[in-house]
Amino acid sequence: MKKGMRLFGLSLAIVLSTGSLLAQGQHGWNGPNRDGIFPETGLLKEWPAEGPKMLWETMEIGQGYSSPVIVGDRLYITGMNEDKTKEVFYAFTLDGKLVYKVDYGNPWTDTYPETRTTPTIDGGKAYVISGSGEIVCLNAADGKEVWRVDGGQKFQRMTGKWGTSECPLVYGNKIIYSPGGNKTTIVALNKDNGETIWESEPLGEHSTYVSPLLVTNNGTSKIIGMTGKSVYGVNPDNGKIDWTFKEWGRTPEDLAKGFESIATNTPLYKDGCVFICNGYDMGSFLLQLNGDGTQANLVWRNNDLDTHHGGFVLVDGVIYGSNWISNSQGRWCAVDWETGKTLYDTAWPGGASKGSIVAADGMLYMYDERRGMVGLARPNPEKLDIVSQFRVNKGTGPHWAHPVIHDGVLYIRHGEMLRAYDIKRS
Repeated sequence: MKKGMRLFGLSLAIVLSTGSLLAQGQHGWNGPNRDGIFPETGLLKEWPAEGPKMLWETMEIGQGYSSPVIVGDRLYITGMNEDKTKEVFYAFTLDGKLVYKVDYGNPWTDTYPETRTTPTIDGGKAYVISGSGEIVCLNAADGKEVWRVDGGQKFQRMTGKWGTSECPLVYGNKIIYSPGGNKTTIVALNKDNGETIWESEPLGEHSTYVSPLLVTNNGTSKIIGMTGKSVYGVNPDNGKIDWTFKEWGRTPEDLAKGFESIATNTPLYKDGCVFICNGYDMGSFLLQLNGDGTQANLVWRNNDLDTHHGGFVLVDGVIYGSNWISNSQGRWCAVDWETGKTLYDTAWPGGASKGSIVAADGMLYMYDERRGMVGLARPNPEKLDIVSQFRVNKGTGPHWAHPVIHDGVLYIRHGEMLRAYDIKRS
């Protein structure tokens, strides 16, 4: 039995992924399909002992856990101002020069107020959601505000202990936001003016630190969201909640005490199945959708992989990610997608702990949250197969921002620091 203090380390700007419906021109969280897979080729298969060549570094992005988004010749990211009273949207050139920065919202005012939202760029506009629940649209070219909605107040949001941690999802002409609570559960705003298009029914449950998942199942679009007690499926055209799933694996005693799951991770979707995994011994499970996505049934559950907030990737039928032992400890796991069988559960040698993971060009990129080790590994269902590693030695706070790979460059954030590394084969 894994043990540890049940203190929460806060989610990153975790968004639910799809991998199937994002060919709308939007760019945002965790790769073009929001599944941690970056469509790169020609990348290095091993690194020098000191790590790949650093192209540039900036210490100007403020405190935060969000990841950069690269569109055209610009890099966009969010962070805090110096006194942590405002969240800030930054635009940089691809050689690390600041183009502009603009305040856009109010942070969460309790523990871990640092910026969480990775921006979504769509049609020349940037969409962000603050820790206090403001949904804001900016012109990506100059940062000027187009519209804003105080979603926390308007929709009477009901969050857990760490406020709102959500990255916007664009669906057609809609921006999706999930406030939770007794007024509604998830809403759609007009992406051009912020007006409300629909509000779902309320489930009367806290929102989580996870954004909605958009999938296509047998030609039918579906939004999958989460509260602290439920996974649910929503019709994206009218906001109707078609199903809920509450078999999280907790005991009746837990539920009687009003248990709320600390859910942070972007699920994975493939061939009608949704993989969901979160920490604190919640474990992971696979749901099978019916033909039109109006029902979901449990396929399998796994108690070894319970990712805290580092995400996971699916490569060649195997799920790779880290698990939670305590808030500062975790091992790395591989789980078979079809059966839920644990293929390995092992520590990262040398003292590294759990962390985030992405994949590109047939390799895994791991980022240890405690010591800042960055690892390059082969996807191997039999063992943790690390080829190269180096340590990030600047920045402050936990290493919670997920890596990003774009055009042969690996971007690593640590608090107020952002670095770009050349990982392209010459």
